[in-house]
Amino acid sequence: MKTPTAAAVRRIPLHVPSVGRAEADAAADAVLSGRLVGRGPIGAALEDRIAADLKVKHALLTTSGSHALELAAASLKIGRGDEVIMPSFTFSSVANAVMRQGAKPVFAEVKLDDLNLDPEDVARRITKKTKAIVAVHYAGVASDMEALLRLCRKHGLALIEDAAHSVGAKWRGRPLGTIGDAGCYSFHSTKNITCGEGGAFFTNSNSVAERAEWFREKGTNRSAFLRGEVRKYDWVSEGSSFVLSDVLAAVLAVQWGKIAAINAERGRLYALYQDALRDLDARGLLRLPRFAKDCEPSWHLFHILLPTRRERDRVMDAMKADGVGATFHYQPLHASPFGKKVLGWKEPMPLSERAGATLLRLPLYDGLTTEDARYVCGSLRRALTGAR
Repeated sequence: MKTPTAAAVRRIPLHVPSVGRAEADAAADAVLSGRLVGRGPIGAALEDRIAADLKVKHALLTTSGSHALELAAASLKIGRGDEVIMPSFTFSSVANAVMRQGAKPVFAEVKLDDLNLDPEDVARRITKKTKAIVAVHYAGVASDMEALLRLCRKHGLALIEDAAHSVGAKWRGRPLGTIGDAGCYSFHSTKNITCGEGGAFFTNSNSVAERAEWFREKGTNRSAFLRGEVRKYDWVSEGSSFVLSDVLAAVLAVQWGKIAAINAERGRLYALYQDALRDLDARGLLRLPRFAKDCEPSWHLFHILLPTRRERDRVMDAMKADGVGATFHYQPLHASPFGKKVLGWKEPMPLSERAGATLLRLPLYDGLTTEDARYVCGSLRRALTGAR
């Protein structure tokens, strides 16, 4: 296969948000309504709609997925002296949410098949100080929820689901983010559906939801006041300001109605990648993702693992020269400058380190054409040949 000339090089970005005129019109209507505040009529209606669609008792929109995680930590009363087990191979927001409560992140290994928490490694890290486990559903594929729920029941721990990648994903028919004690979505611009910046917090516990509402509304019971449950609102707890503007909620309301169509198209492209690259997996040139049959993914991202960091970097650079926006992902938190300096983490975590060193993400979004997806696969094949 010939290498394309410079004139023939395409430009295929890693991600393009699926937004258009409908989202722009919804935002404009919200601005012209004069109700720009957080949890106005649009946001309140959307929270009710999301809760009904996901069959969860409480859904609270937030200004980011990071803030949803902070709500989870605060509302579950995680505090000083507590430990929370989480994957090292994840984004810093997970550890930050715990540390902002004065608690300590404890990192656990992932499985190479799906890059989700290894329950056996989690089990050996549980101590008397452990308060919760954070299951990060990587790439929109469910963690081993059966094993993690069993550990939580056995040791009396809370289970937080970081479902930032998982809008529309399910485990045994249940939406991810609604299974544990608290769950979180992200609506960042890189996610399947977006409002630019935004998130959501979920729980089936009335008491947890009440504390989350207080924290989200600057430590006040303003939400109860707006529902007519109290005659005035007061400062009732510590908190911050995590309420999503109605302008962003208007954009998100349009996006929420597109989940099924967006995920279906992403799933089709994901299957195309799997089929086109299966022979390279069989030959040991790369490792494709694998997941259990009881998972219904959101197809948030498509990743491969290459044999070494050097080869990953070489392949990534070659694909970028072809105009393909392939890139790496998380760098393990235990090996980060902050993890070493503040947490003093010294234990090697070879699987997390391998994921950080050898993972390569391929472009995946619902506007990606079949022709472009095949071009990505061709570029990868050329890069692997050149790298070896």
